[in-house]
Amino acid sequence: MKKAENIIVGISIGDLNGIGSEVILKTFEDSRMLELCTPVIFANVKVLSFIKKKLELTAPLQGIDKIDQLIIGKINVLNIWKESVDLNFGTNDEAIGKYSVKSFEAATKALKENQIDVLVTAPINKFNIQSEDFKFPGHTDYLNKELEGNALMLMVQDNLRIGLLTDHIPVNEVAKHLTEKLIIQKIETVKQTLIQDFGIRKPKIAVLALNPHAGDQGVIGKEEDELLKPTIKKLFDKGTFAFGPFAADGFFGSNQYEKYDAVIATYHDQGLIPFKTLSFGMGVNYTAGLNKIRTSPDHGTAYEIAGKGIADYNSFKEAVYTAIDIYNSRNMYHEISHNPLKTKEKQL
Repeated sequence: MKKAENIIVGISIGDLNGIGSEVILKTFEDSRMLELCTPVIFANVKVLSFIKKKLELTAPLQGIDKIDQLIIGKINVLNIWKESVDLNFGTNDEAIGKYSVKSFEAATKALKENQIDVLVTAPINKFNIQSEDFKFPGHTDYLNKELEGNALMLMVQDNLRIGLLTDHIPVNEVAKHLTEKLIIQKIETVKQTLIQDFGIRKPKIAVLALNPHAGDQGVIGKEEDELLKPTIKKLFDKGTFAFGPFAADGFFGSNQYEKYDAVIATYHDQGLIPFKTLSFGMGVNYTAGLNKIRTSPDHGTAYEIAGKGIADYNSFKEAVYTAIDIYNSRNMYHEISHNPLKTKEKQL
């Protein structure tokens, strides 16, 4: 098992005109963070030094040109480009989007090659990252292509965990994307995630209905009776503790979510509106279901406050904490799974 500070946290810089750099630097101004991990920021040390000076921050930066030059217990900045960058805080800039992608792709490559242990991504602008070479709606879709497994967006804040059956698709296309195969895959992914990444042995999972009032027995929609209910029953009969579908409005208002280890929403806003209402500023976006660990804060680029030094860094800090916790939990799970007798002997 690695020492805490030897856990290497790779960080992609996100949109340089947003608040990403600020929340990263603020997170690691607290020297105690370096007792938990060693960060490697995929960017350029001159650019970050400029931002640090402008925002009057104090985090000491260590520039390196190769990943094997990183220094344990320091804030390492891996120079993945050399040229200077024109920053204009709060502006949507296609040129800046290219640096977002460059950072993210380099960090993902390092993750795949085990040069870093976990990846934490700062917010990007989903519009200015698009190009002939990068045609993905966001981080999750790219990671799903590059890594092993089936990616699932899981929003996390303490014991509140909300996953999605569908994520970045138009609302009017949600119903046709829902299939028995998809529902089973997503619920089983959440179940395995809760077991190996959060240490919950027999997780209970709630599934939200697609339609108002859970379809009112077919009056407001048939997806609940024809698809969700039978699929949930099939899973339950096979030993997966899935429940529902629950009408989404009353589910959160009555605090029913507190009875379950995770909640699965049928579409993006159905899950993220209650999540951000309950935990905004402290929530974490975790890409579950993959062979590698990636987290991010629960907010976007926040152009309206970029460069002003007033960004709240707590969500980014929680994303770092969550990545480390999941890394340790997953390692423990694999150790127990691969050698249960040895683990039992240790306990005795």
